[in-house]
Amino acid sequence: MYDTHYTLIRENEIITAKVIKSKYSGAADRQRMLIPIFEKHNDEVTALIGKEFAAGTLERYKTSLSHTIQFLKWKYKVGDIDIRKINHEFVTDYDFFLRSVRNCANNTTVKYIKNFKKIIRISIANGWLDKDPFAKYKAKLKVVERVFLYEEELQTVLEKTFAIERLNQVKDIFMFSCFTGLAYSDVKKINCKNIITAIDGKKWLFINRTKTGNASSVPLLPPALEILVKYEKHSLCKSQDKLLPVLSNQKMNSYLKEIADICGIEKQLTFHTARHTFATTVTLNNDVSMESVSKMLGHKTIHATQHYAKLSDKKLSHDMQFLYSRLRQSRV
Repeated sequence: MYDTHYTLIRENEIITAKVIKSKYSGAADRQRMLIPIFEKHNDEVTALIGKEFAAGTLERYKTSLSHTIQFLKWKYKVGDIDIRKINHEFVTDYDFFLRSVRNCANNTTVKYIKNFKKIIRISIANGWLDKDPFAKYKAKLKVVERVFLYEEELQTVLEKTFAIERLNQVKDIFMFSCFTGLAYSDVKKINCKNIITAIDGKKWLFINRTKTGNASSVPLLPPALEILVKYEKHSLCKSQDKLLPVLSNQKMNSYLKEIADICGIEKQLTFHTARHTFATTVTLNNDVSMESVSKMLGHKTIHATQHYAKLSDKKLSHDMQFLYSRLRQSRV
């Protein structure tokens, strides 16, 4: 036992009664390596795609695993490491690697580190790791200014007819999202089963969001209905039983840049801009309550909706008019 204790001191290991017993019995020699643990986690996520996880979630974990393997080669010149060797220094060096070598922005770095942290939590829960290497690590997401179209910009794109048909198609699908708040993955999968005539006699769109599984119900505004009617006989929609002929996300975003240039909009348009536009310009700035916007977006909390919806100066000015009038009357 004394020899075991001395060996642990010499190896600069954390010494506890449990560690000494494990070393003495030989159990400590059975290493738990990081990469197999990470791969097992990703295999489990793969098996639950469409049930508990979205395909995009798996891709992020795969990318995180790839970054982890690259970091081990960069820092330690190895292809794998014993999970017990991961400490605070490992985490901070990994953070530095993502920011410098991989040139990741702050929020991207934080998200990859968060993915890695899940593997550490699994290891701690299984008793493979005694101390949490993230105990003194702190990194915060920076608030990102959300891009959305103002009312004038939205009207400009809506009324624009392009000479190239593919741009008209992308514009229509983008506009549909602007007036429904649906994310790309949800717009791509909707079919006639998602359209229901509600008790008010109007057509509503009901869907469980791909990303979270949360229920979302949205009344179909006239511009959105017109777009659906336009594409109901489209060959791609009929063959795939879809409401809209949605291209790949990469192509949609590429064509949206062309649309922005032609319309004179100096903003970095992506398909997700439509969701922010719905939350802000179409709903909140037209006196729709935050609670209603949250339900239509399929959010569980108002806090999540607040990241999407921003009051415009025009709406703020409109809301303050009542106060101005009241203060004038009080002076009379």
